[in-house]
Amino acid sequence: MVSRVDGGKSGTDHHDSSLAAADLLQAALGLASDLDLPTVLQRFVSASADLTGARYAAINVLDARGRSTTFVHTGIDDRLAAMLGRPPHAIGVLGSIPPHGTLRLDDLMHHPTFKGFPPNHPPMGSFLGAAVRVRDRVFGYLYLSEKPGGFSDEDDEAVVTLAAAAAVAIQNAQVYAESERREHWLRAGQEITTMLLSGAEEEEVLARIASSSRQVAGADTAALVLPGVGDDWVMEIVDGLGADQLIGTVMPPDGRARTVLRDGNGLVVDSLSRARAMRVDAMRQFGPALYAPMQADGRGVGVLVLLRRSGSAPFAPSDLATAESYAAQAALALVLAEARHAQDVAALLDERERIARDLHDLAIQQLFATGMQLETVRRRAARGVDPSELTGIVEDALDNVDSTVRQIRSIVHALRDPDARAPLAERLRREASLARTGLGFAPGLVITVDGRVLDSDEALEGDAGAIDDRTGEDLADDVVAVVREGLANAARHARATAVTVRVEVVEDGTRADGGAVPPGGEVVVEVEDDGAGLPPERDRRSGTDNLAARARRHGGSFSLGTPAEGRGTLLCWRAPLSPARATAHASALA
Repeated sequence: MVSRVDGGKSGTDHHDSSLAAADLLQAALGLASDLDLPTVLQRFVSASADLTGARYAAINVLDARGRSTTFVHTGIDDRLAAMLGRPPHAIGVLGSIPPHGTLRLDDLMHHPTFKGFPPNHPPMGSFLGAAVRVRDRVFGYLYLSEKPGGFSDEDDEAVVTLAAAAAVAIQNAQVYAESERREHWLRAGQEITTMLLSGAEEEEVLARIASSSRQVAGADTAALVLPGVGDDWVMEIVDGLGADQLIGTVMPPDGRARTVLRDGNGLVVDSLSRARAMRVDAMRQFGPALYAPMQADGRGVGVLVLLRRSGSAPFAPSDLATAESYAAQAALALVLAEARHAQDVAALLDERERIARDLHDLAIQQLFATGMQLETVRRRAARGVDPSELTGIVEDALDNVDSTVRQIRSIVHALRDPDARAPLAERLRREASLARTGLGFAPGLVITVDGRVLDSDEALEGDAGAIDDRTGEDLADDVVAVVREGLANAARHARATAVTVRVEVVEDGTRADGGAVPPGGEVVVEVEDDGAGLPPERDRRSGTDNLAARARRHGGSFSLGTPAEGRGTLLCWRAPLSPARATAHASALA
């Protein structure tokens, strides 16, 4: 108690009051110095207990609908807290705390609204409760109990001040957490767009959409509802808890997913396990749910469904807004990828028509004329014409056959990538330039010929012919494909800050790394990054299997491992040069 003499405070009481005020100010400042909500709340309850002398302190944070989302306490050990189970509801004595001021009781058990303690709850008498609010918005409630001698007016003032500081700190932490979630959603959307632009398979992109959204939203399960057979919409992609039970589920025609798809408006459900109209049994195991339509230009591509376990915190309106934005971005990327694929198919059909015309107008007509010439030879030979008179016709027919072969070869060559006619060095530079979009930065490119680095445009142009002579068209195509796949893998998976491509062509002697060169020479391709490295388990191996097959076709080798520095990934692909081409090149040099 504070003793008063002549209506004033004693010197000792004034000193103690100053210390308490300083402690209160320090505690309030400490609450506002952190943006991590659990840390803020733990500081809050600890400071409240220390300043008031209460044995027990707790804060109950509520969502916009008045439901408890976070409960932090002090004075009760974790074992006992686990036995108590769920946090208390704002009913009884706790529901009597006013939005302004405090509720102070000498013994809460004597309050008319007291309904008893739950099993294993420690006995409590003295009580002090206050709302944690900013203006008229209540973020939660503070509960203090068991102070020897009961709570005082000074405790009321301290708690009200702390509650105001805590409310501001909670508000700031929530705003910060929401901005971080938006940033994570934005980064996930950019990753999906990058994957599609870099040529990733649609199934891989869809799987990434599900896994990214589950992680960013803090959900236990994410599913993509996509078009099935006929008018059905099916959960085709599922990531997380219960994936085996959910995948392949056909959504009811008048269910939530189909409604969201038709209306184009997202939906949040408090609990699927308690929903009366739930007809998908596999979804009854979940509580909070979020449905976000995947729409682009008014067209429904699918529905993103996020699920949390029963008893988990519900999804907030801000979660729905960011998930809808992400789903729309993913849908737009998928539609653009689909349009690009349709354009590629149309171009392919046009190219096939052109090739058919060329074959008909050139090669087939030439072969028909050659057949007519040979038929003339056959008829004249049957009549006993002097063979010397037929020689000229046969020679013309042979010339026509040679011409037809050249025409067919030219047409077949036109089926190849148009860039395949460019020198290998130029094609490699083009691949490095195109990879900038997917990586977010320009990769390094080092081309070495017989130990000499071609580090200028003049050097590349001067040796372009020599490189092509050694590799030939077939091997050059595989070298470009290996570089393209290596850069694409780095863009999709590595999360790297630097990528270097090294292409070495060597005829004899030793390689730059000191290794032996097989007879006739070889070409070595290395793609190295400083990213996350290889995962312990790789589910998809189609790209690397393709690289290995290309190496085997030339009698070479392929490996994927970790660089000597121990960080990132190193792709190494090597193939021997054609012995015939190596011999021809050596003869040309002689």
